[in-house]
Amino acid sequence: TTKSPKLAFLLDHSRAAAIILPSRSLGELRPMLAERRHLRAVITSGPGTGETEQVLPVSWSMDELLKRYADRTGPPDVPTIDMDLAALLYTSGSTGAPKGVMLTHLNMVSAARSIITYLENRSDDVILNVLPLSFGYGLYQVLMAAGFGGTVVLEPSLAYPHAVLSRLVQERATGLPLVPTMAALLLQMDLAKYDLSSLRYITSAGAALPVEHLERLRQAVPRARIIPMYGQTECARVSYLPADQVDERPASVGRGMPNQEVAVIDASGNRVAPGETGELVVRGSHVMKGYWDMPEATAAALRPGPFDDDRPALYTND
Repeated sequence: TTKSPKLAFLLDHSRAAAIILPSRSLGELRPMLAERRHLRAVITSGPGTGETEQVLPVSWSMDELLKRYADRTGPPDVPTIDMDLAALLYTSGSTGAPKGVMLTHLNMVSAARSIITYLENRSDDVILNVLPLSFGYGLYQVLMAAGFGGTVVLEPSLAYPHAVLSRLVQERATGLPLVPTMAALLLQMDLAKYDLSSLRYITSAGAALPVEHLERLRQAVPRARIIPMYGQTECARVSYLPADQVDERPASVGRGMPNQEVAVIDASGNRVAPGETGELVVRGSHVMKGYWDMPEATAAALRPGPFDDDRPALYTND
């Protein structure tokens, strides 16, 4: 769904060598793709023209690619260690140009492991994921399931809530990650008509979950734990509200997740007292390496913090 001008920016800024996209999008994107300096390969997927279109000298359909390399097994012979880059996840760009968040293998594995720990995931969990995989919250559902050996059911959108709820019932989903706008949409449905007894937990991130939504979800799915969370692309997640604290402090961002340290500081860099306002600062192995090709923005976000550690901490601006 990314518009052509933004996609052109992302391809140029990241210096992407290849792109995988739906065949149906190729027509409108063809001129833009042909002009990208770094792009060397276009791979199309899904129903389309029925044949590979030569947008670039290297153009494949996903089906052709899978057949061509069907005999390949095992990981590629690349000398990668956990400090190396695994992904660039771009911010939404709501306050300026999108920033490419550099995440190492260690960053992503650490974040996934911490989230798995506080959600108490197990191998029989089935996550119904309606979130886009270009969004960190959606992507981590897949990474987490790979980590705990669970199942992910990928739903393309929440455009048809009845179909999504029916799929949830059919798959006996145990986990449902939502953003507040999705929660509001589901709460317009008569949830009593659906057997949601399989749900063990519902998470919310991306924005603050209104207390009213939280309370209505609790009433509609009483057996499920409702877990509001707070985070940023730069570190995936910072905090979660434990289920046993939801009734006592429903508007809270909760407590810091496992394997990290957080502090709230004033303008001078000193920790503030309880009840005082300050900026949230985070340190941990899940904190990004920096912003891709943006040294000034990186220097502003990653600075020494109020911790017994010389390595930079993430200043969240929140």
